[in-house]
Amino acid sequence: MRCYPVRLGALLALLAVLTVSWIRSVPGRPGPKTPDLQNLYKRLLVAEELGGQVNKDLSSILEQLVNISRTPNVSQPVSNSSLTNVTSTEAVKQLRADLSHHSFTQPNIYLYMPHLRQHPDSLRPNVVVGKGRRGVSIVFGIPTVKREKQSYLINTLNSLLSSLTAAQSHDLLIIVFVAETDSEYVSSVAQTITDSFPKEVQSGLMEVVSPSQYYYPNFTTLKETFGDSKERVKWRTKQNLDFSFLMLYAQDKGTYYVQLEDDVVAKTGYYSDMKAFVTQTASDEWLYLEFSQLGFIGKMFRTRDLPLIAEFFLMFHKDKPIDWLLDHILWVKVCNPEKDNKDCDQQKALLKQRYKPSLFQHVGLHSSLPGKIQQLKDKDFDQQPLFRAHKNPAADLSSSLKHYQHHSLSRLYNGEDFLWALTPLRDDYILFSFPQPIHISGFLFRSGNVKTSADKFYNTTVEVLPGNAALKDKLVFGSDSKYKESKDGFIIVGAFENGLAEGEIEAGLQPVSALRLLVHSDSDVWALLSEVHIRT
Repeated sequence: MRCYPVRLGALLALLAVLTVSWIRSVPGRPGPKTPDLQNLYKRLLVAEELGGQVNKDLSSILEQLVNISRTPNVSQPVSNSSLTNVTSTEAVKQLRADLSHHSFTQPNIYLYMPHLRQHPDSLRPNVVVGKGRRGVSIVFGIPTVKREKQSYLINTLNSLLSSLTAAQSHDLLIIVFVAETDSEYVSSVAQTITDSFPKEVQSGLMEVVSPSQYYYPNFTTLKETFGDSKERVKWRTKQNLDFSFLMLYAQDKGTYYVQLEDDVVAKTGYYSDMKAFVTQTASDEWLYLEFSQLGFIGKMFRTRDLPLIAEFFLMFHKDKPIDWLLDHILWVKVCNPEKDNKDCDQQKALLKQRYKPSLFQHVGLHSSLPGKIQQLKDKDFDQQPLFRAHKNPAADLSSSLKHYQHHSLSRLYNGEDFLWALTPLRDDYILFSFPQPIHISGFLFRSGNVKTSADKFYNTTVEVLPGNAALKDKLVFGSDSKYKESKDGFIIVGAFENGLAEGEIEAGLQPVSALRLLVHSDSDVWALLSEVHIRT
């Protein structure tokens, strides 16, 4: 912001100097007055024109300030020395860089966290991965920490992404908050997410942020309360600060904010269910909607309420766990101390509305609190199907993969089960041969399911064998061909990405004699195919 007054002052000073020089240029000795007045009038017209230009210039700067305030955050600060001896264009660029670092602020945050006064940049989010997406309907906030045992983060993200349509993906933002100050660990998580979900990162659907190294206070001075150990008090206090950070960061990015954890799975179609329930309750004065009965999982807030909620959490972050504090907000807002608990519960129920069945299930066994094992399960969460059945065309099935127990290819193709195969090796295949060449409009192959989300097909292509060799050669070997020929005359028409292969088959490849999945490298895990849909 400091560039604006500097430039304004310079422009005003220039006007003052010009005005004084013009006044001094008026002759002081007696003589004919008319020429002097005419000369002064001309000078005033020039000054007026210059003033208009200055006004336009200042208006342009103001407009840029407004636009800059909407730009996404970046992660590197700018030194003060870079503001000296720059041209006006460079000054605007510098101003843009300064403003894009804006820290989210709460008027009283330094009262609750006085250590932040020592480091002015401690509230500046470090945006490791992100495109600055805003204006979406729903923002998901997912805090994650370094776990001693198993990380569930990638499985959680896979679950959220697997059933989204293209339109839903454009109306959603997923913020992963790496709640650690170890820069190497933060970078490793960001890299893993980027490698696992390149399209989602590139489109701006997914962001990775982390706090400043100075954000957290000294946890060793915390008092032990409610019979909790010092380690648990530290854990719950940090959780309060993590949730508050995420809420403040997300407050201007969408209409609704949903708090999740990094060890959950989502019900297929969750996005549509959430949007429908929000529409249904739009006229009600709720503080939050619940899409899970467990703790803070699946709590939805209007983003306009996040500053108030975050400030309440910060005010008492050292005193109680986050779910207790959320309940206390309801008590403060609607409970009458002169009435009984029954009346209080009735009033609080009006501010929170529950959706059933639950849309999110907790799956983590090892808690983020070191040493804690938790068997939390939401009883209202519908059992997710392990496979999806479709009516597929008649075909002869063969495969080089060895299936586990009764989870065979034929049972999958007939809609009775999923295929679960031992570790695929290079050149392993699954082949669907049709008795007569048929017209196939498209295909869908989905690997993994909610229980074994990591057992997917990797580096595997979808290929077709055209029934008309002449048309195939013309399509494949043409100068502008987009197709590549694989082994045995098969043409590559798709590949698995994040466990899913989906596409259409154009007329030039019709009719199709066979369809094949071909593995191109050895895998480290088993492979599970939960859905096959060959559309005719």
